[in-house]
Amino acid sequence: MRGYEDNTAFLGEWGPFQQTVFFLLCASTIPNGFSAFSIIFLGDSPPHHCFIPDSGNLSEAWRKAIIPIEVVNGQEEESKCSRYRLDVVRNLSALGYIPGLDVNLTGVEQECCVDGWSYSKDIYQSTIVTEFDLVCNDKWKQPFTSSVYFLGVLCGSFFSGQLSDRFGRKPVLFVTMAVQTLFTFVQVFSQSWEMFSVLFFIVGLGQISNYVAAFVLGTEILTATVRVLYVTLGVCLFFAFGYMMLPLLAFFIRDWRSLLLVMSVPGLVYIPLWWFIPESPRWLLSQGRGEEAEAILRDAARRNRVTAPEVIFEESEGEEKPKPEEHHSPLDLLKTSNIRKMTLILALVWFTLSMGYFAISLNTSRLHGDPYVNCFISAAIEVPAYVISWLFLRYLPRRISASASMLLGGGALYFIQLVPPSLPSLSIALEMLGKFGMAIGTALMYAYTGELYPTVIRNTALGSCAMISRVGSILAPYIMTLSTYYKYLPYILLGSLLVLSAMAIPLLPESFGHPLPETIKQMHKQEWLKCSSLKRIRDHLNSPMKKPNDTRL
Repeated sequence: MRGYEDNTAFLGEWGPFQQTVFFLLCASTIPNGFSAFSIIFLGDSPPHHCFIPDSGNLSEAWRKAIIPIEVVNGQEEESKCSRYRLDVVRNLSALGYIPGLDVNLTGVEQECCVDGWSYSKDIYQSTIVTEFDLVCNDKWKQPFTSSVYFLGVLCGSFFSGQLSDRFGRKPVLFVTMAVQTLFTFVQVFSQSWEMFSVLFFIVGLGQISNYVAAFVLGTEILTATVRVLYVTLGVCLFFAFGYMMLPLLAFFIRDWRSLLLVMSVPGLVYIPLWWFIPESPRWLLSQGRGEEAEAILRDAARRNRVTAPEVIFEESEGEEKPKPEEHHSPLDLLKTSNIRKMTLILALVWFTLSMGYFAISLNTSRLHGDPYVNCFISAAIEVPAYVISWLFLRYLPRRISASASMLLGGGALYFIQLVPPSLPSLSIALEMLGKFGMAIGTALMYAYTGELYPTVIRNTALGSCAMISRVGSILAPYIMTLSTYYKYLPYILLGSLLVLSAMAIPLLPESFGHPLPETIKQMHKQEWLKCSSLKRIRDHLNSPMKKPNDTRL
């Protein structure tokens, strides 16, 4: 059979059909921007101290002095987990003693917060931390909540790829969108941290599943330069828009239950999209369902106002039809030495990018200034990153651009340890530059990975790579806590992994200028970086506008 893109060249690249698919699939990723980072506001820990019950026997001076003062990072602050024993303080207050003058407070016995905690409401009305008292002995539940979400993302990455390759891109996309929306809504009624976490796990499962399904569906329907635009500026920018909208919503909605309720509403808007987003014709062909694929393409031709040929897919002599009963599993990603080496390298790269990206993103609450502004800046930095990634995909070989972006991210994080303490704003700028490089790398690797694997295992490959990357995201909430051992240890660790990944990427095959492979036999052979790569760049830049039937990326 001739190449899929040769057979469908009559549709053109950017007709009404492609425009509809492009924008609707991009729009489907906006709720993912909400979900992925919602824990920044849902689970933030406001200033707090032990609750002091109202008592007529406690003077104002003792009420102010009952919370011990501790030195943290060289600064004095009120203890968050202890107070002076209330019965002792009441007796001292009744006797008319003045704290600090008549009584040496260092000799007064302390106790834990037996009456609960008092939380500041300067920023939040409520979070899950204030609702379920996730502080002091239960403080470990704060980062673990994020890890539970990413554990759901990991499971979704594993199962969604296989389900999508077996049952189709479109059904998996809409079913998992419904799962994400429904369980986000159910979270509003959580009565305990355990209930919230279980539901959060399911939300994470649905979030990554519909994101990967939408990504692959658009990659297989769109062609040439439009496909590059979709996988970079399309999907990624709309995800960033959702991310940027999160701090804006959270700024006006300071209660965690109300915020979850608002976040669940957009999912209802996507129900009618079922009648506008088609199944992937590539996937239908790989399953031997050629008539259904042709029906979709003829409808696309009608919408684009072009005439479809009488026979769209002509089989060459001696060529066998695809066998729909043959299914593929993640084990196919390790089947031969070339595929195995490629999969292992991609696993390292995806793991590193995901761990670094989420560690830096979830660290915004530790930055100086307003948490809403910090989160917005962290989200906004992704917009120029995705524009740069689109330019890289359009004009540069994949290996050069991916390695360069990861070296930029790793170098920026390394330099943080050289910044003097008197310039915290410079440290923040380097941290954002590190995230900038990782955001570019993430966008490139989604596209690059999709180009390396054939249609029959593409969604399984992307799902498996995303699954491996989520192991990194599960660890991400704990990465920045390594600073308790050495202030710059998190940045040194992340920088080292980024540099190592950048050095491994040149060992991957080059996909720049190649059509998407349809079968495992068509997968690109190993190509090493050499001077001819630079010649290809020059020839590509100097080449005239591509013809409609040009299948190169």
